[in-house]
Amino acid sequence: MTPSLPPYFVRSIRRALGATSVEVVERLQELWSGYGQILRIRLHGTPDAEPSPAIAKYVRIPSRADHPRGWNSSRSRERKVASYRVESAWYRDWAALCDDDCRVARLLLHEERGDEVLILLEDLDAAGFPVRVDAIDTPQIDACLHWLAHFHTTFMGAQPDGLWETGTYWHLATRPDELHALRDPHLKAAAPRLDALLNEARYQTLVHGDSKLANFCFSPARAGTPPRVAAVDFQYVGGGCGMKDLAYFLGSCLDEEELEAREEELLDRYFAALRSALAARRSEVDAEAVEREWRALFPVAWTDFHRFLKGWSPGHWKIHSYSERLAREMVSRHP
Repeated sequence: MTPSLPPYFVRSIRRALGATSVEVVERLQELWSGYGQILRIRLHGTPDAEPSPAIAKYVRIPSRADHPRGWNSSRSRERKVASYRVESAWYRDWAALCDDDCRVARLLLHEERGDEVLILLEDLDAAGFPVRVDAIDTPQIDACLHWLAHFHTTFMGAQPDGLWETGTYWHLATRPDELHALRDPHLKAAAPRLDALLNEARYQTLVHGDSKLANFCFSPARAGTPPRVAAVDFQYVGGGCGMKDLAYFLGSCLDEEELEAREEELLDRYFAALRSALAARRSEVDAEAVEREWRALFPVAWTDFHRFLKGWSPGHWKIHSYSERLAREMVSRHP
C-alpha cells in the first residue's frame, strides 16, 4: 500500500511551510509495535521555489499494540504513548539548544490530533548526514563520543521539564515486569541499589536515552576530514547520568572481545571530549570531579541495562561474557 499522511496533516504542512503540495516519497520505517511510520516527504511550491525534503514522524496510537516480543501490558502501552509526548516536547522546547557539536534535526512543525501526532523534521540526509552504518570504525566512534560528550555538557544540571524525569527506556521504575521475569536472583536483588547509584549521582544531565548506533547519522567519508554526526529518536530523553548513554552506545556497536580490549581507551576518549566541551563552554562544573564519579558509574550503568535485558530477552546477543563479568563485579560490590 502506498504510504500517505492524513489530509488534515497535509493541509497543516502546506499552511505552515507555504507549500503548494506535499509528496510522500517513501516510507523509511514502521514505528515499534505498530504505532505509525516515518516518511520522507517532498514539499513543492515553497517560497524558495526548490522542492524541499523533510521527514514526517507520523504517530497513530493503536487500540491494541502488537509488541514483537509479547510485552503488551497496559504499562508498556502507557510508556510508549508517553514517549511520543516526550519526543514532541524535546523538539519543541529543547532541541534548539543543541549546536553543531551535538547536532539534531530542526523542528519544522508539530501537531497533535486526538491519538495522532505529527512531528515534521529537517531531513538530515539533505543537511549533510546521509550515511548509516551497521559496523563502525574508529573515526565514527570518535564522532559519536564527541556528540555524547557535548550533549551531556550542554545539559549538565538541567531539570528535564516536559521530558522523562529519568531518561532511558529500561530504568527500573518503568520495568517491574522485566524485573519479575529475571531469573538471576543476585542481579535481581542488587537492581534497586544499582538504580539508586545512578539516580543519586551528584552530576546529572540529560541523556539521549536510546543512543544506539542506528540512531546516529554520519557525514560522508572524506580523506583527511573526520566524520560529523547527528542523532535522531528522542522518545526516551530525560534526566540521568551520562554513563547510561555511553554504555548503551558502546554495547550497540562493539562485540565482547572489542569491549574487553578497548574499554579503557574508549572511556579515555569520551572523557577527553567531555573535558574539552566543558572548557569550550567555560563551564564552572569541575571536569575532574565529573570524570571520577562517572568513570566509577560506567560499569553500574552497563549492569543496569544488562539487568533489563536478561529479564526482557534472556537470549539476546548482547548478553555475553563481558556483560556477565561486569554484572558479577557490580553485584558483589553492591549486593
